[in-house]
Amino acid sequence: MQHFDEIFQRAANRKGGDKVLRGLLDSMPTGRDLRLISDAEVLAEMTACIFRAGFVWKVITAKWPGFEQAFHQFDVTRCAMLSDEELEALQRNTDIVRHGTKIASVRHNALYVLDIRAEFGSFGAFLAQWPAEDFVGLWNHLKKHGSRLGGQTGRYCLRFLGYDTPILSRDVVAALILAGVVDKEPTSQKDLLATQEAFNEWSAQSGRSRSQISRLLALSIG
Repeated sequence: MQHFDEIFQRAANRKGGDKVLRGLLDSMPTGRDLRLISDAEVLAEMTACIFRAGFVWKVITAKWPGFEQAFHQFDVTRCAMLSDEELEALQRNTDIVRHGTKIASVRHNALYVLDIRAEFGSFGAFLAQWPAEDFVGLWNHLKKHGSRLGGQTGRYCLRFLGYDTPILSRDVVAALILAGVVDKEPTSQKDLLATQEAFNEWSAQSGRSRSQISRLLALSIG
């Protein structure tokens, strides 16, 4: 597996030198205090990422006020109590994207957030206590217990909430293959754990966050 310094130098050569590359990495937002995230914000981000998946993002952004009204400002308790009839009515609401299974995911994920709240106090507190070196375990948790939160959807949700996680974009995957970590897009648990091990090793070598390393890998290719 390639050392962090080798990947860094390749990216620096592509982007105009060490100073430029360090500026690109250091300008990334730093981690927030996850304990301060409200459960409504968590449910809203889950919903936004789910509806953006496979869709034009700017359409979701334009319709977002309609989503907030339709789902009671993402009040978790109210969304968890949506009836089947209310979910069916929302499929006729032109203020949102009328995708039945995605609409139903809001109720499921509200229940998921409530279950986490009962154990940890809030979903943000749950994220704050999850070990940074086990991000694949967190991906699996969202996929298993949430609705439509597997793959890139769950990863984007975590990143937008402020959790330090890689995004396995096409360029990142290409860089992982070039580095000898995997030989194809990591989808199996074995390959995902190999990816996690690589990120953790690069983090130890560089002192950089996993989000920054993800960005570095992308810059070393694209």
